[in-house]
Amino acid sequence: MSATVIDGKAFAAKVRGQVGEHVTRLKAEHDLTPGLAVVLVGEDPASQVYVRSKGKMTVEVGMKSVEHKLDVDTSEADLLAVIDGLNNDPTIHGILVQLPLPEHLNEDLVINAIDPAKDVDGFHISNVGLLGTGQKSMVPCTPLGCLMMLRDHHGSLSGMDAVVIGRSNIVGKPMAQLLLGDSCTVTIAHSRTKDLADVVRRADIVVAAVGRPEMVPGDWIKAGATVIDVGINRLDAPERGAGKTRLVGDVDYESCAAVAGAITPVPGGVGPMTIACLLANTLTACCRANGLAEPEGLTA
Repeated sequence: MSATVIDGKAFAAKVRGQVGEHVTRLKAEHDLTPGLAVVLVGEDPASQVYVRSKGKMTVEVGMKSVEHKLDVDTSEADLLAVIDGLNNDPTIHGILVQLPLPEHLNEDLVINAIDPAKDVDGFHISNVGLLGTGQKSMVPCTPLGCLMMLRDHHGSLSGMDAVVIGRSNIVGKPMAQLLLGDSCTVTIAHSRTKDLADVVRRADIVVAAVGRPEMVPGDWIKAGATVIDVGINRLDAPERGAGKTRLVGDVDYESCAAVAGAITPVPGGVGPMTIACLLANTLTACCRANGLAEPEGLTA
């Protein structure tokens, strides 16, 4: 068996296209432009690249893009003041504070200072609680992207056996809640799960989000299962030259692809969906704030 490759790059482009069409209609019919504000504290190179990419794609779909770049030694009070200003700005519908923050800033305090209705990362404790109780919430972007790809591939997920490897607040836990919401039977496993291989082998859907490179081998995967690899790990690749690296996921791609029914690659799988879902969440937040129908197919 050779697995179908779920092309996250192509799917993300499709999602961005759908968002752009909705934004065009909002402008034409309601004179309304969704606005996304990104706050970056410090000069972490990876964060800077990510923020630039977010800003570029926000503009490409017709949204308003605002960036606040603050010095690395910005005080907590000054950062909270920026967030408060954005909370009270009616032209901003989504607020994202780029993580990680410098060590002197309390991430939980900062995240929970964001208006939950504008929390397009879905990290605010109110959104976590709403998602956990099956109510309308802002949903974390990466799990939302995984859910969209699974729905697109399978149609209904009802009754499927899903194993999520990883218990983080950002991916593992919300992913499990979303799969429960689609009537899967869900197991949350992790690095300390006893007989982890046997747990994974019974799954129709495996979502690997444990942060360990190539941890999941092909002999853990049930024939025909769908494997969603959330991991992004950078390994040394001396065969490519001195100092070169390569990106790998949390599953061993070659051995898993030999037995799975479908699989996401790394890179080019889940990663591109994260920004696409950030834009979708901003659109959803704008519609909710203005009492308009939410975009179909772009929410959980």
